[in-house]
Amino acid sequence: MGMQATSKGTMPVVLLKEGGSETKGREAQKNNIAAAKIISEIVHTSLGPRGMDKMLVDSLGDVTITNDGATILKEIDVQHPAAKMLVEISKTTDNEVGDGTTSAVILAGALLSQAESLIDSDVHPTIIVDGYRKAARKAKEFLEEIADTISANDKNILNKIAKTSMQTKLVRKDSDLLADIIVKSVLAVSEKTGESFDVDIDDIKVEKKAGGSIKDSTIIQGIVLDKEIVHGGMPRKITDAKIALINTALEISKTETDAKINISNPQQLKSFLDEENRMLKTMVDKVIGSGANVVLCQKGLDDMAQHYLAKAGIIAVRRIKESDLTKLAKATGARIVTNLDDLFEKDLGSAEVVEEKKIEEDKWVFVEGCKHPKSVTLLLRAGSQRVVDEVERSVHDALMVVKDVMLKPQIVAGGGAPETFAATKIRGWAKSLEGREQLAAEKFADALEEIPMALADNAGMDPIDTLTLLRSKQQKGEKWTGIDVMKAKIGNMKSSDIIEPLAVKLQIVSAAAEAACMILRIDDIIATQKSAGGPPSGEGGMGGMPGMGGMPGMGGMPDMGGMM
Repeated sequence: MGMQATSKGTMPVVLLKEGGSETKGREAQKNNIAAAKIISEIVHTSLGPRGMDKMLVDSLGDVTITNDGATILKEIDVQHPAAKMLVEISKTTDNEVGDGTTSAVILAGALLSQAESLIDSDVHPTIIVDGYRKAARKAKEFLEEIADTISANDKNILNKIAKTSMQTKLVRKDSDLLADIIVKSVLAVSEKTGESFDVDIDDIKVEKKAGGSIKDSTIIQGIVLDKEIVHGGMPRKITDAKIALINTALEISKTETDAKINISNPQQLKSFLDEENRMLKTMVDKVIGSGANVVLCQKGLDDMAQHYLAKAGIIAVRRIKESDLTKLAKATGARIVTNLDDLFEKDLGSAEVVEEKKIEEDKWVFVEGCKHPKSVTLLLRAGSQRVVDEVERSVHDALMVVKDVMLKPQIVAGGGAPETFAATKIRGWAKSLEGREQLAAEKFADALEEIPMALADNAGMDPIDTLTLLRSKQQKGEKWTGIDVMKAKIGNMKSSDIIEPLAVKLQIVSAAAEAACMILRIDDIIATQKSAGGPPSGEGGMGGMPGMGGMPGMGGMPDMGGMM
């Protein structure tokens, strides 16, 4: 069973531990490329407005229904090491620019399958990698060339950008309403420094609740807390709220060391309890003294403290997440206070209304109507939990693309137009390369066209006819011409309002090219087995690991065998 790695001589040298294996050269590359192709095929059908969704069921029976490339790949637990790299690029694309995750994976898969044909005709992988790198750099230059610069806070364009991002998702028929609240929320939290904008998406709190329909989603100029008011005796609504944010507990802290108090008569016990109450009352008085009528506390609130606050007609909410407290500070302009002696009127935040509302079966506290909130809440609604989850994912993508445009105010057409344009340009430029790199650059152009191909494919158009027509229009210099998937014809994307951030397109090209080059450079997969504390590996001749069964040519790892 011991895996033998033989040197040039005849004497076999046992190099790897039993159960280990090695796949070399062409074989290893084929195996990796095959795995990457499978991954890109999985998401291939979910690209574009006519793309389909995937239903993912995990071991616990939880169901996710989504169209988001990154979510699909995150949920399917990929084992194959090369396939994992594609999952990684979808993750980084999601974190960096938020949209284009499916495209990045499709492009990487296309680059690899194009490379396969070159490897078969004996082009060395290193040459392909060099050609791809140069082509990727060129592709990004060409994309920058055709991008239009806009003003960063142009509501009209930001709206179109958000809508384009949601066209491919389940929420498309409600994209008008959602785009509107998304753009409002991003503009609200953006900070202008000089000419440029800075946007932290974390300042937008997204709360989702099943019930109602997508149309009921709203933006709240303030923060929604998924907590209820602590005491039944407190008011349920306060207008013109003065808000104190406290991150210490309004309770008597227990002593650090074990203290023992000897009490010999009931009088002492009473004075001991009275003292505790007095301390709590002092704490509450400090809060009342500051003029606050709403107390939002990160830690606990003692029952007695609740009683005193209720008596004073103050709303209190306890155990608020730290992240929410920070958002509240940004929204209401309050300062978070750690020591009650430090609480003064100037530290209070303001909001028009603080009120407890019932949403479905939960009671939530709404802090609304803040003056110039630098933090807002999007409250998303939809008929069922699955739908509301998908709405949240779509909104995340849309928030991110609006942010991308504000940070880098340049836009390109959607519908496969920029990819086709770049491909056409790269073909021309490839002729200037010498040797076999020229072939690699041409293959890069073919791979770029995989994106319009997939769009046409999913729309039920004839991919070849569509692509040839698209190419000829692009060659005439009509840079806004792309595939209008909904009408299933080729048209001007600007008039259909299908526009995307340049940042997303650049990220897709970079991520896909890097992943493809990395996978192409691998010519040897060595799988070793750590000796597990199971039965000695001799038993049953299974090499310790079930599913290995010493099958030759399975690419070694059991989990890889599964992917092939």
